[in-house]
Amino acid sequence: MVPGAFDYRAPTSLAEALELLHEHGDDAKVMAGGQSLIPLLKLRFAAPGVVVDIGRVPGLSGITGGPDGLRLGARVRHVDAERDAGLDATCPILRQAAPQIADPLVRNRGTVGGSLCHADPAGDWGAVMLALDAELVAASSAGERVIPAADFFQGPFTTALRPDEVLTEVRIPATPAGRRAGGAYLKLERKVGDFATVGVAVQVTLANGAVERAGIGLTAVGPNNLKAAAAERALAGREPTAEAIAEAARLAADAAEPKDDIRGTAAYKRDVVRVFVQRGLRAAVAQARENGA
Repeated sequence: MVPGAFDYRAPTSLAEALELLHEHGDDAKVMAGGQSLIPLLKLRFAAPGVVVDIGRVPGLSGITGGPDGLRLGARVRHVDAERDAGLDATCPILRQAAPQIADPLVRNRGTVGGSLCHADPAGDWGAVMLALDAELVAASSAGERVIPAADFFQGPFTTALRPDEVLTEVRIPATPAGRRAGGAYLKLERKVGDFATVGVAVQVTLANGAVERAGIGLTAVGPNNLKAAAAERALAGREPTAEAIAEAARLAADAAEPKDDIRGTAAYKRDVVRVFVQRGLRAAVAQARENGA
């Protein structure tokens, strides 16, 4: 299909982009890599009057680390995370998740920020950012605000961003000194490059042999990416024994809200969540222990 008519603007500064969003409000759509927006335009599921392409805006790319943690520019491509060997030491779950997104064509153009703002319930990055307790930085002509990942996803293809805001950065907190961390992303798909039937992201921080913090994000089993908060709380302060992990996996499955569809029944998907959380926690704990060796 052919998109409806729209005005195309390609600002060369963030201030210019924000002014356009302020001027056009709900009638504007931001485009980064275009891998989510262009199909919506072609199918006429989206019909904005103005497309604001932020591909020429400087300062929105790059993965940088510091004492406070990692910062990912909103225009970081999936392939950038996939190829960044430095993440193996700082946040390996990012490198593990990136190559499981779609196919090489999409990963070469699609962006982390664009995927998060698209907020597809079957999107991979949402679950990862929930597990990491990431923060998302939104800018508008009125200023900047920081949105916890747990508050960002509000429903199918719906986020906490206002029409005049653009996502500029994702912040991932650093592992506290003296602690050890590990993570895992597991995805069930019908074929390579497909949307997830079920996806599970797990991140744990260990201190003195016990779980100081656990993060568990779920993909494709609810109206948006879900945070399995009860499962996270159940692990906090406990040794990661087989019994504790099994209990957390059961609670995570209870948090899932899957539906019957061509990919499987709700009961099947809920059990996949349980199995994946169990596997993911074991892998994350093993990674954390190895990182402390």
